[in-house]
Amino acid sequence: MALRIPKAELPVELGDDMIKQFGAVPEPFEVTAHNPKVARDSTEIGRRLSEWDMADEGLKTFAHMAVAAQVGCSWCLDINYFQALHKDLDLTKASQVPRWRESEVFTPLERDVLEYAEAMTNTPPTVDDELYAGLLDRLGPAAMVELTASIGFANMATRNNSAHGITSQGFSDACEIPLVAARPEKSGVVSTAI
Repeated sequence: MALRIPKAELPVELGDDMIKQFGAVPEPFEVTAHNPKVARDSTEIGRRLSEWDMADEGLKTFAHMAVAAQVGCSWCLDINYFQALHKDLDLTKASQVPRWRESEVFTPLERDVLEYAEAMTNTPPTVDDELYAGLLDRLGPAAMVELTASIGFANMATRNNSAHGITSQGFSDACEIPLVAARPEKSGVVSTAI
């Protein structure tokens, strides 16, 4: 898939700062830079989310990856897997998120979080009382609110990227363990491997 909108011109200093941070300028930023307010606010939301600390970082990252696999956003799978490496998360688990149902590496809590992420992503959402209550009981109210907001942000990011035609930039190539290919979804949407 090709970008559906050309990349915006960025100030050199801004591009250089992003290259220092990520090794490349993230395409979502180059696309949203056509509207500086959207670019600034989206970046700010993402930065603020990274400061939240009531929910486990691994659960939030794996949940974002589950959303990305379901929506078909290879860019979000790519960058979240890359970030899992830099957050010292379990890369064996991170690499298996696109096929978490078939994998045996996840704990019961992690499986429920991944199921919750998919249920929130379904249109319409299919979160049921039992799944929610079970997570609330194990995580507590503050972490549950944070996890839910993180998954909501993941849906915004993945759907924006997919609509703009943004795909993987190869950030996850730095990871020792390859990311598994996502399975075809029932809806006919096929998630692509990175």
